[in-house]
Amino acid sequence: MCGVVGVVLPDHGHEAAAVAATALFALQHRGQESAGIGVADEGHLMIYKDLGMVTQVLDERRIPSLKGDLAIAHCRYSTTGSTLWENAQPTLRLGPRRSIAVSHNGNLVNTRELLDQLQGGRARLPASTDTELLTALLADEPAADTVEALQKVLPRVRGAYSLVVLDERRVIGVRDPHGFRPLALGRIPPAGEEPGLWGDDTAGWILASETAALDTVGAEYVREVEPGEIVVLEPGREPWSVRYAEATPALCVFELIYFARPDSYLEGRNLYEARRRMGMELAKEHPVEADLVMPVPDTGGPAAAGYSEQSGIPYRDGFVRNRYSGRTFIQPSQAMRQRGVNVKLSPLRETIRGQRLIVVDDSIVRGTTTRQIIGLLRRAGAREVHVRISAPPIYHPCFYGIDTAVPKELLAATHSIEEIREFIGADTLGYLSVPGVLNAVDLPYDRFCFACFDGRYPEPVPYDVEARKFVLEEPAPAGSGQR
Repeated sequence: MCGVVGVVLPDHGHEAAAVAATALFALQHRGQESAGIGVADEGHLMIYKDLGMVTQVLDERRIPSLKGDLAIAHCRYSTTGSTLWENAQPTLRLGPRRSIAVSHNGNLVNTRELLDQLQGGRARLPASTDTELLTALLADEPAADTVEALQKVLPRVRGAYSLVVLDERRVIGVRDPHGFRPLALGRIPPAGEEPGLWGDDTAGWILASETAALDTVGAEYVREVEPGEIVVLEPGREPWSVRYAEATPALCVFELIYFARPDSYLEGRNLYEARRRMGMELAKEHPVEADLVMPVPDTGGPAAAGYSEQSGIPYRDGFVRNRYSGRTFIQPSQAMRQRGVNVKLSPLRETIRGQRLIVVDDSIVRGTTTRQIIGLLRRAGAREVHVRISAPPIYHPCFYGIDTAVPKELLAATHSIEEIREFIGADTLGYLSVPGVLNAVDLPYDRFCFACFDGRYPEPVPYDVEARKFVLEEPAPAGSGQR
C-alpha cells in the first residue's frame, strides 16, 4: 500500500506542492497513518510531514509555505516500523554527497543485509523504516549524481519498491524489477490549456501510484513506469529514462482486486470493469438462491453488481457507510479494525429484514471484520446470509507491502473453508478461484504476483522476515556489529 506522488511544475508560480497535495488526496485510501510533502526550491530541500490523514496534515495553512517547482508526497500504511512521527514520509537526507528526499510504496525483504552495508552496520538511523535505510544508502553512495546512485544501490535491494525521489533539480520515479506496486506517469498542461495541446518544454509532469490521482489534477496519462526502470523528470524537458534491471513483471494482483481505486487503470484495464467481471465469474462459480445481492461498502460494489448481472438477482444497498471513516483493513491494529466496522457501517433494516442475502466483498483476511458485518445483518433481521468473496482465500503472508506477514493472522492459513464459514456465521461461503480472476482481467498468470493465494513468491523471502515489521526497532543479533 502507501500512496506516492512526484510533481515537476515549471512556470506555475511555484505551486508544485499544491498539485502534489491535491493528487495525494486521491490516494488517501492507500494509507491513513501519516502524510507529508517534500519540495525543492532554488536548490534547497525541505519536508513537512505529520501523523494523520492527508486533509489533516496538508491543509490550507501548510501548503502556501511549501514553495517550489518540484515536489513529492506520501501517505503511509505501515509495513516496516511503528506509527511514529519519525516514520512518516517523505524521508530526507541532507548529505555531503547529495541531498535527497524519498517516498516509498512497498516493502523490502533484505533490510538487515542492507543495514550491514551502511557504515558496516554501525549507522544510527533517525527512523525505523526500510525507506529511511534506503534513503541513507542513496545519500551516502559515492556516485556522480542521484541517477547513478540509484543505479548502484538498487541492484542490492530486494523486495517491493515504487519510489519517487527528489533532489535539488529533479524528480525521479523508480519501480522494482518485478513491478509489485504501480506507478503511472502523466503530463500536466500549462494553465488555461487543454490536455494534448501543449509542448513538452512547457508541460508539467507527474508520477503517482494510480491514474486516478492524475485525473484529479487534470493530467493526461502517458504510460506506466516499467518494472526495472528509472524515469527522470526535469523542468523544461521531456522525461527520460534508464533501465537498471531486467523486467520480470509480477504486479500484485490485489491491486486489481482491492487496493487501487475502481476509477484507476492498471495493465490497460479499468478496475471497476475488472471487478465487475470478477463478480460475474463469482456468480458462475458459486450460484445460490437468494432475494438480494448487496455489497460490503465500498470495495464490494463492482463485484456485487457483476454478481447481480450474471445471476439475475436484484442488487440493493444494505448498508449506509460513514463517508468520514477510513478503510478498516489498513488500520495498524486489530482493535482499531474492530472498532472501525461499527463506526463505518449502519444496516438498512427495512431492506434487510426477512431477506435471503448474497453479501459480496473483496476479501477475507483475518475474518473478524466479516464476522461483525454478518452479525449486523443478522440483528437487522436477515433470514439467510450467503457470503461471496471476489478473490481466492488468502493462505500465505505478503512480504511486499501488505501488513499480513504473520501466517497465524490469516484465517485461511489455519482454517478450512467450512471452518471459516462457521466462524463468520454465514449460511454459505464461496471464494473466486485464481482462474476466475484471470478470466476477469483477461491477462496471463505470469503478469502478476499471486503469492498470497498460492505461495509462489517472485522474490525469495528470508526465513525470518515474517517477524520483521519492527526489524529496525529491535536489538541487532549478537555479533552482527549493529546497535
